[in-house]
Amino acid sequence: MNRPQVHALFDKATSTLTYVVWDRATHDAVVIDSVIDFDPATQHTSRMSIAALARFVAGEGLHVHWVLETHAHADHLTAGRELKALWPGASWGMGSAMAEVYENFRKVFHWPDRLKLDGLGCDRWFKDGEEFTAGSLRLQSIATPGHTPACMTYRIGENLFTGDAIFMPDSGTGRCDFPGGSAAKLYDSIWGKLYTWPAEYRIFVGHDYQPDGRPLRYQTTVGEQKRSNIHLKQSTSKDEFVKFREARDKTLSAPRLLDPSLDWNLGAHQLVKTP
Repeated sequence: MNRPQVHALFDKATSTLTYVVWDRATHDAVVIDSVIDFDPATQHTSRMSIAALARFVAGEGLHVHWVLETHAHADHLTAGRELKALWPGASWGMGSAMAEVYENFRKVFHWPDRLKLDGLGCDRWFKDGEEFTAGSLRLQSIATPGHTPACMTYRIGENLFTGDAIFMPDSGTGRCDFPGGSAAKLYDSIWGKLYTWPAEYRIFVGHDYQPDGRPLRYQTTVGEQKRSNIHLKQSTSKDEFVKFREARDKTLSAPRLLDPSLDWNLGAHQLVKTP
């Protein structure tokens, strides 16, 4: 297989990157971390981001096999269910530890017992190290917990799609203060999983917050992260990272779309309305 092609769509409202990854020869493709637009004032969703994604997929003549989630997002709403309907041949997949995340937030939000994670509509719950295919594309799911218990990195060739585990070097790493999060586990995930790959492997991050107003960036390498990530570089000890991460997390506000995102992304649908 040739080096897979990667196209990023940026949702400015939530600083989210959605990735389309495909084989140029066969047009087999996957979509990672999709977005459905949400207006907090009206509590309504809209389909602008889905339309932009669909136009790109159609324009390239791609066959989407998988719509993948790196984790249960707390800052934007996923379009996973809508994309399954749009592309009937596509399956929806995410990490198997999502059951733990679901139970954690069921308690926080007091969701009724009648709501079940099985009702989410996910087609496959990936385990750590599992290999799977999307036509000619070969993928591997790599558990990278810490930000949440169910965080997954997806490896496609020499490309790692890390979600919120790690950001661009000038933005550091994901927060670890959600229920079930752990700075110690995030350190182990980054050092024991992500930093073990060759230095030239590309990392595609889940968000870019454009610190100091710099232009959008979403692609880095394992080597660049180890040299210069502001939270966790090669010289950072586990104790240093855990102390820093836990202290910093205490100063952070809750994500702006926390409640509707988790309500929508974990299947409760108690808060979000559709027009």
